[in-house]
Amino acid sequence: MISERLSALELALWQAQPHAVADAARTAVTAAFSARNTEIWLADYQVALLIPVTPKHDPVRIEDCPAGRAFASQRPVPEPFGERFATESGGRLHLPLTVHGDRMGVLTVTLARMPDADEVDELVAAAAVVSRALAVADTRTDAFRRIRRRARLTLAAEIQWDLLPGRACVTDEYSLAGQLEPAYAVWGDNFDWAAASDHLTVTVTNGMGQGIDAALLTHLSIGALRNARRSGADLTEQAAMANQAVYAQHAGDRYVGTLLLRFDLEAGVLRAVDAGSPRMFRLRDGAVTPIALEQQMPLGMFGDTEYVEQEIPLRAGDRLVVVSDGVHDSLSADGRSYGALDLLSALRRTRLQNPPEVVRTLIRELLAYTRDNELADDAVIVCLDWTGRSADTLR
Repeated sequence: MISERLSALELALWQAQPHAVADAARTAVTAAFSARNTEIWLADYQVALLIPVTPKHDPVRIEDCPAGRAFASQRPVPEPFGERFATESGGRLHLPLTVHGDRMGVLTVTLARMPDADEVDELVAAAAVVSRALAVADTRTDAFRRIRRRARLTLAAEIQWDLLPGRACVTDEYSLAGQLEPAYAVWGDNFDWAAASDHLTVTVTNGMGQGIDAALLTHLSIGALRNARRSGADLTEQAAMANQAVYAQHAGDRYVGTLLLRFDLEAGVLRAVDAGSPRMFRLRDGAVTPIALEQQMPLGMFGDTEYVEQEIPLRAGDRLVVVSDGVHDSLSADGRSYGALDLLSALRRTRLQNPPEVVRTLIRELLAYTRDNELADDAVIVCLDWTGRSADTLR
C-alpha cells in the first residue's frame, strides 16, 4: 500500500513541467521526509562523474564518494555525520536513481537523524518514483542532458546517443548494459536492444568511416533494422532488409559491421547473425572463451546477400560480452593489442561486478591502456548476464 508521503511526492512530480521535475522532486522529498536538504546527481555521458542538478555543488568522481558507491552498488549508502563531524547528528542517505536497471544517478537526502529500516525502504520507494519521473521528463526537455555533459558533444555523438534505447536493462531473465567511447565524440559505433515477452533482440554496429558520415550510416542501418524488427521479421530477414537499405543508399561503397543477437527467453538459446567486426566472448565458470561465429558480409556491401543464423545454447550464469574492433584492436604505448591478452584478463577480473559496472570498468581500463588516454577508433562494449527462466535451460 502506497503511503501518503509517496502519494504526495507522485502528485508533485506529475504536476511539474518536464524541465522542473528535478527541482520539484528535491522540494517534495525534503518536505515529505522532513529532510534538511535533498540533492539529485546525474551521471555524465562517460559515467565517470556525478553532476548535481543545482550548481552550488561541484561534480564528484564516482570512485571517490559515498554517492558514487550507491551508484555503483545500486544499494542505499548511509553517511552518518558522526563519521566526519562528531558534534553533529543525523547524516545523508544516498539512493540510486534507476529505471529497469538503467542507472541515471543518485538521490541524496540529508536528515536530522539516520532513518530506521522502514524509513529506508520508504526512501528507496521515493527514489524509484523520482527515477521514473526523471526518465519521462528527459524525453521532453534538454535540461537534464545539458547537466549531464561535461563537454560539448560532436554532432556525430549527438546522433549516436539519441539512437540508444538506454544504457542498461534488467529483467528476471537477464541483466544488460552497454557504453560508447569516446563518449563526447563517438562516430559510428552503437548498440540497440528491444525487450519482448519471449525474447530479447540486441544489435551492435560499427559504421564505416569517421565523423558525421559514420554516424549517418549507423543511423540508417539501425533505423532499417528497427523497421524490419517491428514489422515482425526474424533475425535473418532483419539483416537482409537492412543490408538492402544500406546498399540502396551507398551501392556498396559504404557498409556497416553488425552483430545481430536474439535471445529466446523460454528455450535458453541465442541465435546470432555475424555480419561484420564486433566480437563476442563468454565467461562461464570463471573461464573466458571467444564465441566462434560464421563471419558474413557486412550490411550494405552487396545488395543480394543472404544471411544465415547460428544457434548457441545458453546456461544460467553465463556472461556474454560484445566488443567492437575499437576495443579489441586498441594499441598500448608499446604497440600491443588490447584484445590479445589484457581484455581477457579484464573480463576475468570483473566477473563479480554487475554488467553496468563491467562496461564502466572495461572502458576505464581501456582508456588507461591506450596512448595519452585517447582512443584511435570508436569503442562499444555490451555485457549481458543470462539467468534464464528456469534451471532446465542448461544445455
